[in-house]
Amino acid sequence: MTDEFHKPTQFSGAKFESMMGGEDPALISRVAHETAGALLSRVRDNPDPDVVARLIAFTDDHGIDAMAELWSRASPRSLPGALWRIYLMRALINQDPEGTAFFYQRGTEIAATIDPVVAGAPSPTGPAEIISLADDILRGLFQGDFAIALDRAAAFCRVTATGTASAADDADLADPERGTALTTKALRLSHTAVEFTSCARSWRSGTLD
Repeated sequence: MTDEFHKPTQFSGAKFESMMGGEDPALISRVAHETAGALLSRVRDNPDPDVVARLIAFTDDHGIDAMAELWSRASPRSLPGALWRIYLMRALINQDPEGTAFFYQRGTEIAATIDPVVAGAPSPTGPAEIISLADDILRGLFQGDFAIALDRAAAFCRVTATGTASAADDADLADPERGTALTTKALRLSHTAVEFTSCARSWRSGTLD
């Protein structure tokens, strides 16, 4: 299978839309679902370690735009939508591992749930540990239980949202603008966690496509 896995070609947004027949939502949605399903089934049926490693590092080498062209417009409660959000989550972590680790660690210290255990990052959690967690969750999509990987992603988002919201409370008095930005970030993380949980539930019931 390794020999059959070729380096994907990157397309500009205009080329992609032309290939897909313009802004036809039905065609774009169909390609998103077909590519996500084909990729996942091929790798999970024969999880070659080299291929999995290259898929994990794909956005490091090619950028997140290559994934965005395929999957970013898919419903968040769909297979391509779930894959897109996992890749995006990993890309955002890699862009700011120090900040992400700070908010996540703070969340673990005040979380009143088992989410830190479900997410599975070592404690204390620094930048290296948070990057490793992102890679491990993405690897779980291809080699492990897909639903568990989504549950871990959801738990990570909830813990990080808790820590970010706590930091927002601290910032509100000294820097209201930063406090507002952190509150917005926490809400987005919480919303993404709900989407991951919904996708995990659908995967277990065989209805995620």
